[in-house]
Amino acid sequence: MSGYNSISDHELIAQLKRGNRDAFTEIYDRYFWQLHAHAYKWMRNREETRDIIHELFLTLWEKRETLSFEHGLLSYLSAAVRNRIFNLLAHKRIESKYLSSLDDFINEGICITDHLIREKQLTSLIENEISGMPAKMREVFELSRKENLSHKEIAEQLDISELTVRKHVQHALKILRFKLGFYLLMTVLTAF
Repeated sequence: MSGYNSISDHELIAQLKRGNRDAFTEIYDRYFWQLHAHAYKWMRNREETRDIIHELFLTLWEKRETLSFEHGLLSYLSAAVRNRIFNLLAHKRIESKYLSSLDDFINEGICITDHLIREKQLTSLIENEISGMPAKMREVFELSRKENLSHKEIAEQLDISELTVRKHVQHALKILRFKLGFYLLMTVLTAF
């Protein structure tokens, strides 16, 4: 792969679009730390920063044939990182507002029994959704969330890579967000 570190971004893009893994690896090696430094300035969280960058490169590989790099590779990657950061920050703001409004709602004298019933229903719904996940994803997710093991500890215990652990956890969370989103919306709407 030594020949790839001297070729231009334009040629790397052409090789990437043809599915050349060595070209992809060179792009990753060439721009990972620059993108990481840029993202970390906003996120101030190493794990979230790494997740953003890894998801970007995963998307780069998966959509390599359809992506447009008309302003150059670095411009594309920088804009993609910035957009992912803004989306994540916006999501966090919404989540924070929701939790704050939920706290206010609870503090205004909501019946504890109703809260406990809804909590039990939500717990049951979450457990049901977790039990329906593929076996390996469920195992990884439960080790992460119920046993509070780090991605590294899970990877060592199951003899898989940390990236695989991270992907299983991310996919499990996406499934839960999707499945539980409607329930949570209905719960909030019926509470008022």
